[in-house]
Amino acid sequence: MTIRPIKTKKDYNNALKKIDELFDARPGTPEGDMLDVLVTLVEAYEQKHFSIAPPNPIEAIRFRMEQLGLKQSDLAGAIGGKNRVSEILSGKRELTVKMMKVLHTKFKVPAESLLS
Repeated sequence: MTIRPIKTKKDYNNALKKIDELFDARPGTPEGDMLDVLVTLVEAYEQKHFSIAPPNPIEAIRFRMEQLGLKQSDLAGAIGGKNRVSEILSGKRELTVKMMKVLHTKFKVPAESLLS
């Protein structure tokens, strides 16, 4: 197979088929090298054509709360009172930079999501 840029949906599907064929190739072999290059090309194509925007800040906070089993009251000490947390999660109040820093450092909410 000749490796070339992925420009069309057909090129993309052909590359996925070839990746599937080469999936168990050993690193450092010609097949392994081809697999490595194809995966890189597919990733670039997917990033360009199927990019996923980060969640909005409220969705990110709620998702992280769910992951950690947190309640709104668990955030109260970190970002300021139960009422403040309620206002933030309902969209009535914007996050401040200080709140974003705390949510990122203490609860590991991705900064990219908080800034979007």
